[in-house]
Amino acid sequence: MYEYIKGKFIELNPSYLIIESSGVAWFVNISLQTFTKLNNRNEGLVYLHQVVKEDAHLLYGFSEKAERELFRQLITVSGIGAGTARMMLSSLETDEIRKAILTGNVDVLKSVKGIGLKSAQRVVIDLKDKIGKEPAGSELFLTANNTIREESLSALVMLGFSKAACEKIIGQLLRENPDFLLEDLIKQALKKL
Repeated sequence: MYEYIKGKFIELNPSYLIIESSGVAWFVNISLQTFTKLNNRNEGLVYLHQVVKEDAHLLYGFSEKAERELFRQLITVSGIGAGTARMMLSSLETDEIRKAILTGNVDVLKSVKGIGLKSAQRVVIDLKDKIGKEPAGSELFLTANNTIREESLSALVMLGFSKAACEKIIGQLLRENPDFLLEDLIKQALKKL
């Protein structure tokens, strides 16, 4: 399995990239999200995922590891292939997809061409727990939430609640309403603990 390729961009299009590295030119399928981040650059590093089929070896490239990780999670869902996963990442930002999965918002996922109600529901059901287990404060949560998160967690632990249970409840509450004030967050968490 290839990890990444670094080289000169020979051709960059919204759906693919031709990148030259050590005298070899590689054809790499990319999402619109990656295209936007690589646009106006002549060289760079692209994280790779290889798909081996009976009739082809395909490379999919990503400007960030987080996008590649989400792609890899999406293709584990029954009925979601590499092409559909790339379409999802072209239509929505990585964080939008993660948020839709965590909140169970199938309407956002259905807005992607080729994703129907059943596929969207399957993505939510299959990935909600996997994405929910990612470390708190990953790219989905920004620094403003981290301060509130840490302060509320500290307060609840001081009140005698287990740290793991508090982290889970606080994470759920912040996903539902990222604009919580500290006091309101603690009150809501206490109701659920």
